[in-house]
Amino acid sequence: MRRTERLFRIIQILRSKRSPVTGRDLADELEISLRTLYRDMAELTAQRVPVIGEAGTGYVLDDGYDMPPLMLTADELEAAALGATWVTSQGDPSLARAARDLVAKLSEAIPKELRPIVLDASSRSIATRSNVQDQFDGVVLRRAIRDRSRLQLTYQGQNGEVTNRVVWPMLIAYLNAVRYIVAWCETRQDYRHFRTDRVQNLKVLEDKYPARREVLVREWEETMAKRHQG
Repeated sequence: MRRTERLFRIIQILRSKRSPVTGRDLADELEISLRTLYRDMAELTAQRVPVIGEAGTGYVLDDGYDMPPLMLTADELEAAALGATWVTSQGDPSLARAARDLVAKLSEAIPKELRPIVLDASSRSIATRSNVQDQFDGVVLRRAIRDRSRLQLTYQGQNGEVTNRVVWPMLIAYLNAVRYIVAWCETRQDYRHFRTDRVQNLKVLEDKYPARREVLVREWEETMAKRHQG
């Protein structure tokens, strides 16, 4: 690994950690000596990267630091291109457009020698099933999730029965070519998964649900784990 790449790697490691990382842990992850690690930390400090800490206690990166977003390695660019390709084939129309725009912006912003990595990547996603069509705008659903808005759904179940539900949307789950709204259902007083292509109508209600979204997601994950174990 070249030194420049290693310095960026150190920044990425520190950005992903909430607590100080010791020099030994950093050196082991990068597969370098402590002496080399200390030289790298000194170089980051000289470049005005706000690394807080010292040898023997651990290092943290100041919360206000924002690494230039386009300083990416070849593998990182290919990962972004692969993810965008997958979203283009599996996401709703508005998200698919955003993925295509992302690829276009990346190809324009990065150096010319790196553009083939994005435009002609060696990895790509292949869809074996046609994408499902929804009767609502995915932008509305994603905004409701971010804003913690309650939703009123008119939903057709697998048996054809149509019901009205009020739910607390938490996230959108992707399974093969099908998308699901993962939510807490006020009607059933339990977590439920709603296929987006079976939602006949979606209405955003004015009030927000009272629970914290991250708490609901954690409880849902624990509930799913218990059901699978059972």
